[in-house]
Amino acid sequence: MEAPQLGLYIHIPWCERKCPYCDFNSHEALEIPEVAYTQALIDDLLQETQAQRRKIETVFIGGGTPSLFSVDAISRLMDAVRSSGLAEGAEVTMEANPGSVETERLQGYARAGVTRFSLGIQSFNDGCLQSLGRIHDSQMAHRAAAAAKTSGALSCNIDLMHGLPQQSLELGLDDIRTALALSPPHISWYQLTIEPNTRFYSNPPRLPAESILGNLEDEGARLLSAAGYQRYEVSAWALPGQECQHNLNYWRFGDYLAIGAGAHGKLSTENGEVFRYSKTRQPEDYLSAGGIDRRGLRLLDETDRQGEFMLNALRLSEGFSLDLFEARTGLDVRRISLTVTKLIDQGLLNQNQDRISTTDLGRRFLDDVVAAFFAES
Repeated sequence: MEAPQLGLYIHIPWCERKCPYCDFNSHEALEIPEVAYTQALIDDLLQETQAQRRKIETVFIGGGTPSLFSVDAISRLMDAVRSSGLAEGAEVTMEANPGSVETERLQGYARAGVTRFSLGIQSFNDGCLQSLGRIHDSQMAHRAAAAAKTSGALSCNIDLMHGLPQQSLELGLDDIRTALALSPPHISWYQLTIEPNTRFYSNPPRLPAESILGNLEDEGARLLSAAGYQRYEVSAWALPGQECQHNLNYWRFGDYLAIGAGAHGKLSTENGEVFRYSKTRQPEDYLSAGGIDRRGLRLLDETDRQGEFMLNALRLSEGFSLDLFEARTGLDVRRISLTVTKLIDQGLLNQNQDRISTTDLGRRFLDDVVAAFFAES
């Protein structure tokens, strides 16, 4: 079986303030052990790449707030990535918080090898930003977008949320209009969800009614489409050729190495096995282990391979080809034929020759569609 594309995820777990909706592995800290953690990442990377005979095609530096790290630290890290086998022209994405970036710093990251910034703006409305516990305001958001455009990076993503506490239809659409006026190559636009182990879960805010959420989704999609953005994934919109390649690799069930506290990876073997793993979650424990402690190793059985493939691939507007299903899972496509037929009959899936994708209705009920493939024995 041909090996899928290989990506690399790098996790930097610290932030200035933990947002009340955030369930990621992020930790508030007044002082960050930048030098020690950077070295731990490099040691971790060496272990991860020693067994690989493939080039790293994409890199994603996420968090937390990676832009809290200095240009020197990111430069040192990127030097190690290049030494470990980074493909020529590889996409390197870095998340940045509008409250912790400036033009000179973004330019430094770009010189270090970052080709794409993902700005966690979330909203351009100060009231909405306050309700989300963000440390930046709308002016900082505009400055960050302008700085990213002149940084020297090849692309930029504006990250927006909708369905925010007490957000009206017009406030939600205003965020889209404001983002479009900045002409970013890519816009991520996703609905706020209340996750366990967050402050919002313990003390839920008042969210917009379902009727507002439905209208906002429909009207926002029309604005984005009219401006030339293509919805290539449930919550991702891009101008032609500006899709995030690293995330596409996730959704196409590709492989990715993982370094950093709490980072998760996925790898395939030549005989068709697929396994997932994770790194020590707490930053202090990760540092104590020298950044080389892999745990949570889990081989996926056939049902999990099938279900997890669908969990990712059906998020894409393009869906998936039957050949890709067999190549990524090692399973015979006949295994899913009955479930696909049933979901087509229910108006949830389309099949065009050998390609399967969700209908508009299927996208709205994506969890139910995916669950059908996990349930199949």
